[in-house]
Amino acid sequence: MKFNLANILTLFRIAAIPIIVISFYSQMPNARPIAAILFGIAAVTDLIDGWVARRYGQTSRFGEFLDPVADKLMVSIVLVMLVQAEARWFEDVIAMIIIGREITISALREWMATIGERANVRVSVAGKIKTTLQMFGIAFMVYKNDLFGIPVYKLGFVLLVLAAIMTLWSMVIYLRAAWPFIVNDQDSADEKS
Repeated sequence: MKFNLANILTLFRIAAIPIIVISFYSQMPNARPIAAILFGIAAVTDLIDGWVARRYGQTSRFGEFLDPVADKLMVSIVLVMLVQAEARWFEDVIAMIIIGREITISALREWMATIGERANVRVSVAGKIKTTLQMFGIAFMVYKNDLFGIPVYKLGFVLLVLAAIMTLWSMVIYLRAAWPFIVNDQDSADEKS
C-alpha cells in the first residue's frame, strides 16, 4: 500500500464519514450546515485525488480499489441519513435508485474484471455528471436551511432528481457496453448444458 497524497485524500474522505454523521445528528447550533460543509470538502477531495494521482503519477492498485469504495460509502451513508431525517416517499425512491445503481454497477465491473473486460465499463462522462449532480444535491439537502433567500434544500432535491436520472442513464450505458459479454456468457453456458 502506497501512502501518497492521492491515497491520503481518499482516506480522508472515509475518515470524514463518521464526523459528518456525528455533526448531522448533533444538537449543536448549525449542525446540518456544518455536516454539509464537511460533506462538500470530502466530495471535493474526490476530484482532487484523481487529478493528483494522474498528474503526479500516484496511481496505485490500492487507490483504484479505495477511491470508489470511499465515494460509495460516503454517498450511501449520507443518503440513508437524509431518508431517515426526511421520511418522504420520493426521497426514499431517489435513494433506492442511486444506491441500487451503485451496487449493480459495482457488481458489473467486478464481473467484467473477472472476464478481463473491465475497460469496457470504465467511468463515462455520464457517470461523472451523475457524480457531480449527486454531490451538490446531497450537500445542499444536508445543509437544509435557506441561504440568502435561496431554498437550498429544494435546490438540492432538484439536483438529486437530476442525479437519479443521470444515474439510470449511466447505468444503461454501462449495461449496453457489457451486454455483448453477458449474452456471450449465456450462450457459452447454454452450450455446456
